[in-house]
Amino acid sequence: MSLMLEPSPEMIKKEREYAAMGLTDEEFEMVENMLGRSPNYTETGLFSVMWSEHCSYKNSKPILSKFPTSGDKVLQGPGEGAGIVDIGDGQAVVFKIESHNHPSAIEPYQGAATGIGGIIRDVFSMGARPIALLNSLRFGELESARVKYLFKEVVAGIGGYGNCIGIPTVGGEIQFDSSYEGNPLVNAMCVGLINHEDIQKGQAHGVGNTVMHVGAKTGRDGIHGATFASEELTDSSEGKRPAVQVGDPFMEKLLLEACLELIQHDALVGIQDMGAAGLASSSAEMASKAGMGIEMNLDLVPQREPGMTAYEMMLSESQERMLIVVKKGREQEIVELFAKYDLEAAAVGFVTEEKMLKLHHKGTVVANVPVDALVKEAPVYHKPSSEPQYYRDFQAMTNDIPLVINYKETLVSLLSQPTIASKEWVYNQFDSMVRTSTVVPPGSDAAVVRIRDTKKALAMTTDCNSRYIYLDPKMGGKIAVAEAARNIVCSGAEPLAVTDNLNFGNPEKPEIFWQMEKAADGISEACRILSTPVIGGNVSLYNETNGDAIYPTPVIGMVGLIKDLTQITTQQFKKSGDLIYVIGDAKTEFGGSELQKMTEGKIFGKCPSINLELEQLRQKQLLRAIQNGCVASAHDLSEGGLAVAVSESLFGTELGARIIVHMEAVTELFSETQSRFVVSVSPEKRVAFERIVQDARCIGTVTDTKLLTISHEQDGLLIDTSVQSLEQAWKGAIPCLLN
Repeated sequence: MSLMLEPSPEMIKKEREYAAMGLTDEEFEMVENMLGRSPNYTETGLFSVMWSEHCSYKNSKPILSKFPTSGDKVLQGPGEGAGIVDIGDGQAVVFKIESHNHPSAIEPYQGAATGIGGIIRDVFSMGARPIALLNSLRFGELESARVKYLFKEVVAGIGGYGNCIGIPTVGGEIQFDSSYEGNPLVNAMCVGLINHEDIQKGQAHGVGNTVMHVGAKTGRDGIHGATFASEELTDSSEGKRPAVQVGDPFMEKLLLEACLELIQHDALVGIQDMGAAGLASSSAEMASKAGMGIEMNLDLVPQREPGMTAYEMMLSESQERMLIVVKKGREQEIVELFAKYDLEAAAVGFVTEEKMLKLHHKGTVVANVPVDALVKEAPVYHKPSSEPQYYRDFQAMTNDIPLVINYKETLVSLLSQPTIASKEWVYNQFDSMVRTSTVVPPGSDAAVVRIRDTKKALAMTTDCNSRYIYLDPKMGGKIAVAEAARNIVCSGAEPLAVTDNLNFGNPEKPEIFWQMEKAADGISEACRILSTPVIGGNVSLYNETNGDAIYPTPVIGMVGLIKDLTQITTQQFKKSGDLIYVIGDAKTEFGGSELQKMTEGKIFGKCPSINLELEQLRQKQLLRAIQNGCVASAHDLSEGGLAVAVSESLFGTELGARIIVHMEAVTELFSETQSRFVVSVSPEKRVAFERIVQDARCIGTVTDTKLLTISHEQDGLLIDTSVQSLEQAWKGAIPCLLN
């Protein structure tokens, strides 16, 4: 559409064109009141993307306010591109997680790839060098051709972008369930390192300073991507394919290196990624955060396509672009810096004292709106909340024990469930060792990356059991944080902080908003007790297909600090003769478990309960035992329970194990009771270990037989099988389903 053909403000209002952009009647009236007039077409577009849920969090701000966001080590909490936590010695870790769900449902390869590109830019826009990537993925059951296609293409997109840019993909998690059939979840996390003095912020300070567009040219891809991410998927969503951006990892690598050089330049004032809502969000947010305005001439924006309108340029989500503010008169230095990397840097505007976003195009002022109206004064909704009937029904159920006749067959079947089965097919497509700092690659409880020239390392993980959240959002929210922390502790690290990705259905439905509220309550309580503040994250709502919502999935990304490389711990048993301990007793808790889903074909009842004070105590005791050199291996008990955890601890070794259980056998072996660990300890460390860890119980021994033998003290032999047969079932499940 040429500029001359844009409808008049009166026509926009009469034809309700704003509704097609995502604004309600009430919101359009709010815009008119703020401006004292009707907005033109470009201005309407600006408000529609900036007031979308994806940019404004208008439905989720009341939820986000619940989270603890500060702490002794927090250097930057929510509000910038990524959060920052002090790790000592003048260094800090920078990390964030973000979603690209709707684009991945429509165009899975590019949707996943550009999700990776965007989260990397969030981290290096803070001045940090990205050192690791993780992901958290959800798909429907691996049965239909469509789900298999989405799964393969998302994995290929993650690998295609991450491998090319040279940042290791070191960890993640994948869950399969029919609730994600039409709406997969693709959450990407990036972790970076920074020196304190290099920390940058996305703020446009200094009247007269120059605003520059750097990196790739602006095209027509991704227009209205933010509003697309803020609506339900329907059968017509395939028509939104043009809203999906196309990424170029090779250009991103150049942009990354150029920006890391830029942060050392004294001309730099502020820097921000052009992510969701592109030039609109980056310019408005940088100005609003600084209490300033920005005036731009869009004729100066480098354009990939001819005849682009102001509306298209401002709303484009073309990839590999940054907006920077530099000191007036220093522009040529910046142009020359980016030219070294074959990148374009163009001055497109300047900072103003008036808190307005003023846009010129072809000699005409095409927009002139208050930046705070776009950013700080977006509407905030306190949606109605209603406890769903299904929750009341589930809470009234008793905790029954599923029927297990053949323990070996049950264990083999559990290990073959796609959510439990080996994800080697996935992570073998990712380069996890590039930059040669990866100490623990994908496959253990948490990935570990060393910090060069120090004795320290970072452990990192993503986690969320959405079945628990569905059954009991508050309890499930607590468990999501606790399990992430257990993964970190099992690696020998102290948990530092959380970044979260809140994936939910339509918040306008009272039952969905209730899920959000309760999950946030649980997450908040766990973060306070476990001392892991929320330093940033992302909200992805409207994850529904034709009215059917996904399971509520608030993914927790967590990073921990290992103070000495000698304390790094993995889940695999180490040598024959070591003693096997379980920390914590099992309870009859099967709601939402893998065993329940496998035997019943559905989940129901109460999810496992959790005592956060007990969780904290066990984590602290285990970490102390690890740091004192008492622990050979450590593994969190999660999906599948004790039998699965012991099996996983044997895979990749030439070892076996002999286990004797005492409680009711199904409960002991397959319950998913929380706050539990399996650890191995050398006999000479036994006394020291038991002195530190109070409720550890020795249940067996590591052997050199390559057999897993599990007996019950009263019922006798339950399982006696080769580790190789179990590992084959575990490794072969996903490739078999994909063939």
